[in-house]
Amino acid sequence: MTTQIPTSTPYPWPHDSSLSPTTTALLIIDMQRDFLSPGGYLSTQGYDLTPFQALIPPLVSLLSTFRRAGFSIYHTREGHASHMGTVSSREAFRSRLNGGSAGGIGAAGPLGRYLIIGERGHDTMSSLTPLPSEPVIDKPGRSAFCHTSLELQLRSRGIRNLVICGVTAEACVSSTVRDASDRGFDCLVVEDGVEGTSEELKKWSLESIRVEGGLFGVTAWKREVVEAVESWMRIERR
Repeated sequence: MTTQIPTSTPYPWPHDSSLSPTTTALLIIDMQRDFLSPGGYLSTQGYDLTPFQALIPPLVSLLSTFRRAGFSIYHTREGHASHMGTVSSREAFRSRLNGGSAGGIGAAGPLGRYLIIGERGHDTMSSLTPLPSEPVIDKPGRSAFCHTSLELQLRSRGIRNLVICGVTAEACVSSTVRDASDRGFDCLVVEDGVEGTSEELKKWSLESIRVEGGLFGVTAWKREVVEAVESWMRIERR
């Protein structure tokens, strides 16, 4: 049994009415301590963490719904090996410049070295901890598809639709959506399931997804996504 979200913008999603556990996955982007906790990487870059922390309860609810319905779920984490071989000189320079006295990627902080695999700051927030059955995609950059096995894993499961949420709207979420679109995936970004480093950046990141009739995908509110998944469950259980 398949269905779709008729209220998504700018077109009912998925375009082929194929919303089901065999075709659709939830992708949670970078809900890590380094981006959401005081003393983590993002706080050293001078950003207010309040909006990011407020994102946790809605994503816990969304995650619970997808788990109950038996949909595939993927989590991503941005980070680098301790030798920092995947950090370009430009990226190291940029992060140090913006981080000021706290340093940049790889510098020591209260949660360990910033954005380094194995450090406490690199871990997913405890309330969103992946289950053993939920793959975790460790990525060295913004897009979840760049230098990872995500596309192979999705293809092997027959997944062609992605519900995307997490942080940040203008960076990792946007980069992942654009890459997914180029690879032929039908993407839905949860409007109140993403956050940016400013309201303006979040607003225009979402708008850029919807341009030209959904150039990169569609957007919808969390309640609409939850209602569609719950509707699928009710139909399936008849």
